[in-house]
Amino acid sequence: MMKGVMMICAYLLDRMIGDPDWLPHPVVGMGKAISRLDRLLQHIIHRYQWNHEIAVYRIRSLGLLFPIVIVGGVYGVAFFLVKWVSAWNEWLGWGLELFLVATTIATKGLADAGREIYQALVANDLPKARHALSMVVGRDTDQLDESEIVRGGVETVAENIVDGVTAPLFYAAIGGAPLALAYRAVNTLDSMVGYKNEKYLHLGWASARLDDLANWVPARITLIPMFLAMWILHLDPRKAWQVVRRDAHRHPSPNSGYPEAAMAGGLHIQLGGVNTYQGRVSQRALLGEPLAKREPAHLLQAIRVLYLTTFLYAGLISLILFAFDYR
Repeated sequence: MMKGVMMICAYLLDRMIGDPDWLPHPVVGMGKAISRLDRLLQHIIHRYQWNHEIAVYRIRSLGLLFPIVIVGGVYGVAFFLVKWVSAWNEWLGWGLELFLVATTIATKGLADAGREIYQALVANDLPKARHALSMVVGRDTDQLDESEIVRGGVETVAENIVDGVTAPLFYAAIGGAPLALAYRAVNTLDSMVGYKNEKYLHLGWASARLDDLANWVPARITLIPMFLAMWILHLDPRKAWQVVRRDAHRHPSPNSGYPEAAMAGGLHIQLGGVNTYQGRVSQRALLGEPLAKREPAHLLQAIRVLYLTTFLYAGLISLILFAFDYR
């Protein structure tokens, strides 16, 4: 029963306080560790002038060190820290684990980011809206109009329902704070080195593939509370399901297409299209149909879907854990 209580309490704690600047956050430490390991591996690559065939094999082999060292290290540190504190005081250990699980969730932070974009748009401050969007996406935003800013914001909210909330809760339910933090390390690795560019195509391959694998189940089971949330909010879960079945597989990510396609269908808007990354144009598959013109209000609708989907998901996870505890 205590694990079920922990899940819902961790979720509610994040909803209330999010990630305040004054509070140390594990992801910051993960980012620093990844940067240091990246510099070491880049130094090794530049020191040895391998020919092309050997270089690809050896660089990909070096790339395995990212998940081994970072993910393994994060899991190990969290596991022994929780065990040590729990051995000293069981309730203190429970509280520590609750706090650590809460740090892996980003419901409030994601909603705040979406709301900041919305407020700038309704104030007709496009430069501010572009800047707010640039804080949460990797694409170039300096030339985007209102419709494209809305698209970027809605896509980010939809994708991060999984990355930022349901996936870490899924792994917390299985393996507590250590596994939830390990998932967050996987996600952070993907965001830092999982790019298909010249620098990370081979070095970051293992991190990118591990992130795809880690999100495969959460991305799909999240659709259940997402459709229910849309029904409660008087959106269109039936259309969401139709768009998921038809378009989700077209997304370049094997997982992100599911929540994004569902959001597109439920809101009756079209997502996807042309993105620009550091001046390079990338054509993304279109998700859904433009039954409605994209407007700032769609950002608020996406945030409502985020809040209700994650609340229902956290409640469902807790009920399942309660049921197993009483068996």
